[in-house]
Amino acid sequence: MARTAPTEFADESELEHESATTLLGRLISAFTELVRNEVALAKAELSDSTTRARSGIVALIGAVSTLLAGSLALIAAIILGLAKVMEPWLAALIVGAVISVVGLLLLQGARRKLVPPHLEIERTRTAVRQDVDVLARRT
Repeated sequence: MARTAPTEFADESELEHESATTLLGRLISAFTELVRNEVALAKAELSDSTTRARSGIVALIGAVSTLLAGSLALIAAIILGLAKVMEPWLAALIVGAVISVVGLLLLQGARRKLVPPHLEIERTRTAVRQDVDVLARRT
């Protein structure tokens, strides 16, 4: 009668009769599969994060473009309104200077907030920790 490979529910006596080579082969195979699965999980999480970031960037570009067009029209209206009480070139200079100062302040604030993108691989990190715990308990 052919002997079957031990399963998770195999008797302890069957496991005792396996050779060290067989056990080592099973260990290497299981470890290889574990690493392969963890890498696949990390790839899936990174792909998901990238897809969400890409769609967010596209939406942000659309919103910024629309806001830019509206703000340019408002700036033109402000310049034309100020041109009624002062020289047009002076009105444009004042509005341009004020907008530039505001832009510089916003740029400084953005620089402070700028950090590398957060990569969300929490499931992978949790799975690897669980694998390490399991291996630590078995040794």
